Amino acid sequence: MKQFFTLFKNGKKSIACLDTQPDPDLSDAEKNLIDLYPEVRFQRIEGFGGAFTDAAGYVFSLMPEEMGKQLLKDYFSPEGLGYTFGRTSIDSCDFSTEMYAADDDPDDRDLSRFDMERPLRYVLPLLLGAEEAAGQPIRMMLTPWSPPAWMKTNASRKHGGHLKKECRAMWAEYICRYILEAEKAGMRVCFLSSQNEPAASQTWDSCLYTGTEEGEFIRDFLYPALIRHGLAHVALLIWDHNKERAYERACETLADEKTEKMVDGVAVHWYSGDHFEALQLIRDRFPDKRLVFSEACVEYSVYKEDNSLRNARMYAHEIIGSLNHGLNIFLDWNLLLDEQGGPNHVGNYCDAPVMYNTKTGKLTKNLSFDYIGHFSRYIKPGAQRIGLSRFGNRVEATAAVNPDGSVCAVVMNPSPEKCSFSLRMNGKVWPVSLDGDSIVTCVFPPEEVC
Repeated sequence: MKQFFTLFKNGKKSIACLDTQPDPDLSDAEKNLIDLYPEVRFQRIEGFGGAFTDAAGYVFSLMPEEMGKQLLKDYFSPEGLGYTFGRTSIDSCDFSTEMYAADDDPDDRDLSRFDMERPLRYVLPLLLGAEEAAGQPIRMMLTPWSPPAWMKTNASRKHGGHLKKECRAMWAEYICRYILEAEKAGMRVCFLSSQNEPAASQTWDSCLYTGTEEGEFIRDFLYPALIRHGLAHVALLIWDHNKERAYERACETLADEKTEKMVDGVAVHWYSGDHFEALQLIRDRFPDKRLVFSEACVEYSVYKEDNSLRNARMYAHEIIGSLNHGLNIFLDWNLLLDEQGGPNHVGNYCDAPVMYNTKTGKLTKNLSFDYIGHFSRYIKPGAQRIGLSRFGNRVEATAAVNPDGSVCAVVMNPSPEKCSFSLRMNGKVWPVSLDGDSIVTCVFPPEEVC
């Protein structure tokens, strides 16, 4: 059989495609095993993607045309990371060059001045280029960071505030109009979260909702408006915030049976720590709901020193832990940023898998790009997570069976020490030696799985 390995040691990449056979001398091995059980199936893994922010689109617009095309191939083509999902904001977010709205006129109650030129100025060219590279439409998730200032209790897009009760119907109409205009422009909108980080009052675009408020807005205003405008195909996601309160928020928002039927799933971020158990609690309590990881980035305000290996490990650790606790979709944050980690209209700079230096013209792929690829390249859309048992905490691992019957196992060694283990499946055992500070992906063809 063939096993495909991409190895990283101390931040340096080497690739090998090795023809190896199971070792019959290890058939009775008991130690250092990772057992794979392809007959034990869990959730569907729908795919991977990243965010088409205004910032990413702006930086993309500054790149030479051929460099930009190659970057999108590296992200979205079947030969690249194979991304099939994306996310973007409804109106501006912190990763925008400025604050803006499609219509912020308080006197324009019929939305006659609604204009998508500014919201889509940089997002749409990036998205259309990605779809050309992918050879198919990108399934997009839309998220509002804030309603227009006049609809809020604090009269500002920033610093939290709440949606005015008397503006709930108008805001639902606004969101639907935004989706319809985006679809007219060529965007395939598949998911909508009702609010980004509804428990955070930020110095940038933000709005606060309690779980009850979010549920009432969905039940009485947003969902009916989506149906009325022929947008039943847009799946609604709630929370869209950190995992540490995701379970109780899901329980609170979905307590009403009518609301529960309207909501497709729960979206989460990583900024408060692992809390993988919270995902499992949601999966167990609401087994029919999607679990979508919708945002991750390494914040310069938190991680001040440059450490590409640490950043890459953070991604792999998150993906492994989230998949092992029921995740369906993984979306990274900005696809692309500049040398500062922006642009960002409030200076909230962050790392991204790909950075373009607008002064020197140099494009840098960070190690996180390759680590994400260990999952997105080989775990294909429609894969199903399978049973796995590992010998200990020296390695982190997850595994899935692809639609073609192949099995993909991803194993990360987060320590600097070399680690030897064996993969066992269907009574066969394959020895693997994994260097320190490295990650490996092993693909078993269908004939080895049956």
